[in-house]
Amino acid sequence: MKRATLIIFLLSFAYISYSQTDPKIYDIVNAVSAERIEKDITKLANFGTRHTLSDTISETRGIGAARRWIKKEFEKISKDCNNCLEVFYQRDLVKKGTNKRITKDVWVVNVVAIQRGTRNPNSFVAMSGDIDSRISDPNNYTDDAPGANDNATGMAGALEAARVLSKYKFENSIIYVGLSGEEQGLFGGKGLANYAKEKGWDIIGIMNNDMIGNITGVDGVIDNRTFRIFSEPTPPTETERQRRARRFYGGEVDGISRQLARYIYKTTKTYMPEMNPKMIYRLDRFGRGGHHRPFNDAGFAGIRIMEAHENYTQQHQDIRTENGIEYGDKLKFVNFGYAKKLTAVNAINLASIASAPLSPKNVGIGGIVEASAKFSWNKVDGAKGYKIYWRDTTSPTWDNFKYVENVTEAKLEGIVIDNFFFGVSAVGPNGHESIVSFPSRIIR
Repeated sequence: MKRATLIIFLLSFAYISYSQTDPKIYDIVNAVSAERIEKDITKLANFGTRHTLSDTISETRGIGAARRWIKKEFEKISKDCNNCLEVFYQRDLVKKGTNKRITKDVWVVNVVAIQRGTRNPNSFVAMSGDIDSRISDPNNYTDDAPGANDNATGMAGALEAARVLSKYKFENSIIYVGLSGEEQGLFGGKGLANYAKEKGWDIIGIMNNDMIGNITGVDGVIDNRTFRIFSEPTPPTETERQRRARRFYGGEVDGISRQLARYIYKTTKTYMPEMNPKMIYRLDRFGRGGHHRPFNDAGFAGIRIMEAHENYTQQHQDIRTENGIEYGDKLKFVNFGYAKKLTAVNAINLASIASAPLSPKNVGIGGIVEASAKFSWNKVDGAKGYKIYWRDTTSPTWDNFKYVENVTEAKLEGIVIDNFFFGVSAVGPNGHESIVSFPSRIIR
């Protein structure tokens, strides 16, 4: 009886040891400042317009002034952390007539800040916001387009995340970026995704933040805790062989972007249980797009974080009052406390992923017509152990796991492979774990 009690205790201890929380993450939540976010959103809105084709010479108006200010802010943050950020412009020339919204040649300029990891400096997790704004006519680049919520909130969030996280060291690198050209055709995201490919960057995932400051929906719902995580099911770059494999062992909703969404859901529920993350099983809203899409198209994991309840009278609207309704993306409609919460959601996920080992590669699964499921994977540098996850095929989240150490293969006895989906994550000595890897091959 005593031996059985001891075994139960040891198993419980092992579970607790690799399910514990990190006090540092709570500190990060508390460090995010609504006041600083409000100050940044106000500054961005006061540039008048940040349209992609707007003035680039003025110091007070237009996208040129906005991106120079953003760069200076990143440089100021870097100076405060002993030059821990690499800050630079990444730019591409987009020619007139590329689409109907490019009415003249324009340099699409992104502002990038990189915080290098200590173990894996070429592996990156990223947070993006959009610099540009627009009103009703997407080609009107002279009239006021304050873009307070769309998307000064996301840009301010990226700046604030950099301020908070630059105080720490991480194993993997973090990118904070302001992307341009979103309203004209997602050009900034395309440019940075191509740049990442050219440089051979290992992009773990990108969290695109687009509108994180509105709590009053056009439908009358007021909600300051719920937010949406949009993710595509499987990468568009999958080969036919990979698609056939998925049909064979399932995983129609288990692409790399969906695993990133699940990770964000889990981390948020662990460290910010007052929040209500909603995983939306769509790339984006109907007929609309965001800057995570170019990264998905390039084969990288990418999701969109945004408010749960949109107000269409305040998006892409000329500033006016019509039939008693006040239109326009004005500063007065932004809830800075909510923007703080969603910035904290980003910050804790950036910190958690950057603190973890990389995800296991070459994960194999077997167990056909057996009463057990078996797995193998490549050893992960810096991993203390691994978690083998499984869930019901109808469950959106990873609900069960077994922890193992010092192995690169394992078996789940009594688990019938037909009834569940499976994945494997790597766990570091600090308890932080990677994004789950879904099996990519069959083993016999």
